[in-house]
Formats: sequence, structure tokens, C-alpha cells
Amino acid sequence: MPYRFLGDITTADVAFEAWGATREVLFAASAAALLRTMAARPEEVQRRQELAISLEHEELDLLLFDFLGELVFYKDARRLLLHADELRINDAEGVFRLDALAWGEKIDPQRHKLLVDVKAVTLHRLRVVCENGTWKTTIVLDV
Repeated sequence: MPYRFLGDITTADVAFEAWGATREVLFAASAAALLRTMAARPEEVQRRQELAISLEHEELDLLLFDFLGELVFYKDARRLLLHADELRINDAEGVFRLDALAWGEKIDPQRHKLLVDVKAVTLHRLRVVCENGTWKTTIVLDV
């Protein structure tokens, strides 16, 4: 997935930028970066449980904020680490709608080497833009 971590934005939190040719690829890359922030080897998180996520927002950047926040919520409330790479984003009448399928499994300390506990997605520097046909975002996570 196309993302990279940024060391020059914050010292106490984790920041990354993600990009993609479509909004869906951008959202999937952001979810992959979130999972990589929490788990050292996200490829070892097995796709045992499926979870449908549907969200709406009038602003695309806040839809991404809500989406990543939802993944953090499931990590906290159900102890699930999730891959979220099947997404569809539609916009009609000024509202963006996200429908996603996420797969993952419960955190298993014996198998999952956890790195940091993401407490929340922040609004600091949050933006989603399309530049030269590439969708880009910057995300700061509170850890």
C-alpha cells in the first residue's frame, strides 16, 4: 500500500501520509498505515472475521477521519486488528458514503507483536486533496 511515516510533524504521536490513484486506494492505504502503526507484522493478522462498515459525511477528509476512528474503535471495543482494503466511496447530493468490508482477528499477544496503542485519529494537519490525479492525505495518530 502506498504510505510512508513522517518523523518531522510530531514527536509524541505518529504521522503518515498516504496516496492513491482513487479515493478508495487512498482510504485503503490509510487503513494499512494505521494497522502497521499498531502491529509490527500486519501481514500476520489473519482474515478470520468479516465486518461491514458504512459511514457518511459531507466532507471527504472527515469521512476518512471517521473511517480510521472506526477501525481504532473496533481495536479497543472488540480487540480486533483489521485489514480494510475493499472499499467503495460514492458521493451524491453533497454527501460522501463509504461502504467497506474489513477482515481481521482478535489480538493474540502470542502471535501479534504490538507496537503502539493508537488512542485516536487527530484533526491535526488532516487533509485530503487530489493533486495531478493522485489522492493524498496526511494523518496524525494520538498514541
